[in-house]
Amino acid sequence: MQKLLFIFNESPYGTEKTFNGLRFAVNLLEENGKEVEIKAFFFSDSVLAGLAGQNPNDGYNVQQTLEVLTGLGAEAKLCTSCTKARGITHLPLVQGVSVGTLDDVSAWTLWADKVINF
Repeated sequence: MQKLLFIFNESPYGTEKTFNGLRFAVNLLEENGKEVEIKAFFFSDSVLAGLAGQNPNDGYNVQQTLEVLTGLGAEAKLCTSCTKARGITHLPLVQGVSVGTLDDVSAWTLWADKVINF
């Protein structure tokens, strides 16, 4: 089994990096679910991807894509320090998403065969 850690840093709607990384992770699980295990950690402005209630007017929806990813069995965590800095620690999160720590992402990095950054 291939173990992949996706690390996100970009705002979910400032560029398409976060969305593209999530799409890529979803595709890997949909096409190779029995051969791949995925974890996703969100730093910096990418923690905004984990907020519930997103309703973009047009185009892509990061919340829906993240819900599909966690629904397929991926684990997803938001950096605690990053959520505190943005005042969002106590806001509702996307289903399947939780707040994590540097200890979590450090352990996940050692667990992973590959680390992919977006």
